[in-house]
Amino acid sequence: MSRAKGKAPLLALDRAQEQAAQQILKDFLAERFELELGAFEAQELLDLFARDIAPYFYNKAILDVQAHLKDRFESIESDLWALEKS
Repeated sequence: MSRAKGKAPLLALDRAQEQAAQQILKDFLAERFELELGAFEAQELLDLFARDIAPYFYNKAILDVQAHLKDRFESIESDLWALEKS
Protein backbone atom coordinates (compact mmCIF):
# COMPACT_ATOMS: atom_id res chain seq x y z
CA MET A 1 0.00 0.00 0.00
CA SER A 2 1.21 3.47 -0.70
CA ARG A 3 1.58 5.90 2.14
CA ALA A 4 1.00 9.29 0.56
CA LYS A 5 0.97 11.08 3.91
CA GLY A 6 3.48 8.80 5.58
CA LYS A 7 1.12 7.38 8.18
CA ALA A 8 -0.38 3.92 8.22
CA PRO A 9 -4.14 3.43 8.03
CA LEU A 10 -5.97 2.95 11.31
CA LEU A 11 -7.75 -0.09 9.94
CA ALA A 12 -6.18 -2.77 7.77
CA LEU A 13 -7.96 -5.31 5.59
CA ASP A 14 -6.72 -8.74 4.63
CA ARG A 15 -5.85 -9.24 0.97
CA ALA A 16 -9.25 -10.68 -0.04
CA GLN A 17 -11.12 -7.84 1.68
CA GLU A 18 -8.81 -5.29 0.09
CA GLN A 19 -9.40 -6.72 -3.38
CA ALA A 20 -13.17 -6.77 -2.80
CA ALA A 21 -13.11 -3.14 -1.61
CA GLN A 22 -11.04 -2.13 -4.65
CA GLN A 23 -13.58 -3.78 -6.94
CA ILE A 24 -16.46 -2.01 -5.19
CA LEU A 25 -14.73 1.34 -5.70
CA LYS A 26 -13.93 0.56 -9.34
CA ASP A 27 -17.50 -0.58 -10.07
CA PHE A 28 -19.06 2.42 -8.33
CA LEU A 29 -16.90 4.98 -10.09
CA ALA A 30 -17.38 3.30 -13.46
CA GLU A 31 -21.16 3.07 -13.08
CA ARG A 32 -21.80 6.40 -11.42
CA PHE A 33 -19.16 8.67 -12.96
CA GLU A 34 -17.94 6.70 -15.98
CA LEU A 35 -14.41 6.65 -14.50
CA GLU A 36 -12.28 3.60 -15.16
CA LEU A 37 -9.70 2.99 -12.44
CA GLY A 38 -6.86 0.54 -12.49
CA ALA A 39 -5.80 -1.47 -9.45
CA PHE A 40 -3.19 1.14 -8.48
CA GLU A 41 -5.70 4.02 -8.50
CA ALA A 42 -8.31 1.99 -6.65
CA GLN A 43 -5.71 1.10 -4.01
CA GLU A 44 -4.73 4.76 -3.62
CA LEU A 45 -8.37 5.68 -3.09
CA LEU A 46 -8.84 2.83 -0.63
CA ASP A 47 -5.73 3.95 1.26
CA LEU A 48 -7.13 7.48 1.46
CA PHE A 49 -10.37 6.21 2.96
CA ALA A 50 -8.59 3.90 5.40
CA ARG A 51 -6.11 6.55 6.49
CA ASP A 52 -8.17 9.74 6.54
CA ILE A 53 -11.88 8.88 6.61
CA ALA A 54 -12.23 5.55 8.43
CA PRO A 55 -11.09 7.03 11.77
CA TYR A 56 -14.19 9.25 11.83
CA PHE A 57 -16.47 6.22 11.47
CA TYR A 58 -14.38 4.18 13.92
CA ASN A 59 -14.49 6.91 16.58
CA LYS A 60 -18.22 7.45 16.06
CA ALA A 61 -18.84 3.72 16.49
CA ILE A 62 -16.81 3.71 19.73
CA LEU A 63 -18.80 6.66 21.09
CA ASP A 64 -22.09 4.99 20.14
CA VAL A 65 -21.08 1.76 21.90
CA GLN A 66 -19.96 3.68 24.99
CA ALA A 67 -23.31 5.48 25.19
CA HIS A 68 -25.22 2.22 24.70
CA LEU A 69 -23.20 0.43 27.38
CA LYS A 70 -23.60 3.35 29.79
CA ASP A 71 -27.38 3.19 29.36
CA ARG A 72 -27.39 -0.60 29.83
CA PHE A 73 -25.25 -0.43 32.98
CA GLU A 74 -27.48 2.28 34.45
CA SER A 75 -30.51 0.11 33.73
CA ILE A 76 -28.88 -2.93 35.34
CA GLU A 77 -27.86 -0.86 38.36
CA SER A 78 -31.44 0.40 38.70
CA ASP A 79 -32.77 -3.16 38.48
CA LEU A 80 -30.33 -4.30 41.16
CA TRP A 81 -31.41 -1.51 43.49
CA ALA A 82 -35.02 -2.60 42.99
CA LEU A 83 -34.09 -6.18 43.99
CA GLU A 84 -32.19 -5.13 47.10
CA LYS A 85 -33.92 -6.09 50.34
CA SER A 86 -34.44 -3.43 52.94
